[in-house]
Amino acid sequence: MTIQGKANILMIIVTMFWGLSYTFMVLGLETLAVYNVVALRCLIAFFVAGLIFYKRMVKVNFKTLKYAAIQGFFLLLLFALSLFGLETTSASNAGFILSLTVVLVPIMSSFIEKKLPSRAVRLAIICTMIGIVILTVQGSFAFKQGDILMAIAAFGYSIYLVLNSTFTRSVESISFGIYQLGFAGLYALVLTFLFETPTLPNTTISWISILGLGLVCSAFCFIGQTVAQQYTSPTHTGLIFSLEPIFAAMFAVMFLGEGLTTKLLIGGGFILIGNLVAQFEQLHIMRFFKKPAHEKVV
Repeated sequence: MTIQGKANILMIIVTMFWGLSYTFMVLGLETLAVYNVVALRCLIAFFVAGLIFYKRMVKVNFKTLKYAAIQGFFLLLLFALSLFGLETTSASNAGFILSLTVVLVPIMSSFIEKKLPSRAVRLAIICTMIGIVILTVQGSFAFKQGDILMAIAAFGYSIYLVLNSTFTRSVESISFGIYQLGFAGLYALVLTFLFETPTLPNTTISWISILGLGLVCSAFCFIGQTVAQQYTSPTHTGLIFSLEPIFAAMFAVMFLGEGLTTKLLIGGGFILIGNLVAQFEQLHIMRFFKKPAHEKVV
């Protein structure tokens, strides 16, 4: 097997664990408050990853810390909104809605570059919006609060990804990413003392969920992604990331007892198609979807 093939397998494993994180978050919320979960998750990941890469951590400069502090805020926003959202929506829905970032990132990039989104992205937007409506609209055409919070989390995560692509050009990426987790954990710890009662997990399930989030879904996934992305292409990475909501739904069915409803299959299918179309744009087979070079925002 080639190095790229091994890297792709590692990325699939990372994506699988990110899908499992929704199940861990639901289990963690059974005994712990939201900010408490975020603080434990991020601080465990920070200390574990920091020990592994301590030589890079001690060489950090002010610019890296400044950028990490900004990104730590967006990570806090992502994790906290996801947890608040999971209190009133299913893990399956949450995984599909958060995957909106695959489409939102190219939209934001188009605004920054003052260009209209390509035809492929426009088609992806239509598919994902149809999927979101099918998944989230109730009989009275009202949206669940949890679904709305997950959509806001997806928007915040998209901003995080756009900023990350800019910040990583001028800082050392590994220490930058680890310090992000540290700042997110610090912010969450402050909020825990302000609005909650800081506690440690007190059941076997809550310990499994917190250690799973901290060690597996954060520390391992961060290190694994960092290593794998050096040996595979952005297109392959994007396509593999599109599997995350599938894994999220699969683990929710296995461990949380969530059912595979018709709405989930149809709505999730539309979102998955939208994600794949947005990624396939980078391949030659989708060349006919690309917009003419002269097409600009007026």
